[in-house]
Amino acid sequence: MTGSSAGALTGLVFIVITLISDRPQRKSDAGIGTFTTPTVVHFSCVLLTSAVMSAPFPSLGPVAVILGLAGAGGLFYVMLIARRHAMLKTYRPDAEDWAWNVILPFVAYALLFASAIAMHALASGALYATAAAAMLLIFIGIHNAWDVVTFLATGKVDELPDSPADAVTVKKSD
Repeated sequence: MTGSSAGALTGLVFIVITLISDRPQRKSDAGIGTFTTPTVVHFSCVLLTSAVMSAPFPSLGPVAVILGLAGAGGLFYVMLIARRHAMLKTYRPDAEDWAWNVILPFVAYALLFASAIAMHALASGALYATAAAAMLLIFIGIHNAWDVVTFLATGKVDELPDSPADAVTVKKSD
């Protein structure tokens, strides 16, 4: 169920981006790489996790390796996103942005990585932790997709400043 949800939600993000592609373009694509692409990555990780968990592996060894790599990759990716947040020039991320785009994804990927490590010793607990990480990534993705779509739909993107000096006054409305 989570895999199909992640696949459908990823498709919806692509549809929204396509629908807004005819809007005036900004000089920087930093917002896409900072806010939209991570949402697709989170949904894709859930899709991968669901596929791995439902594959008929003869043991939990390959499952642990694949999920461990996905968790470690996710942790590295979230650090890149944190760097992108800190370097944005046309928008200053607020506490909610940091929580939903950096802190909660870091927790989810750390949980996925930890569940992979614990897969052999505590299989049932590790499987619950894997499911919790996947669900957290789904909820993060839903929240962040909604946040981006409402930001774009309200036209706030057209009000972004042309110079970094004006960027401190730009705030996303809730």
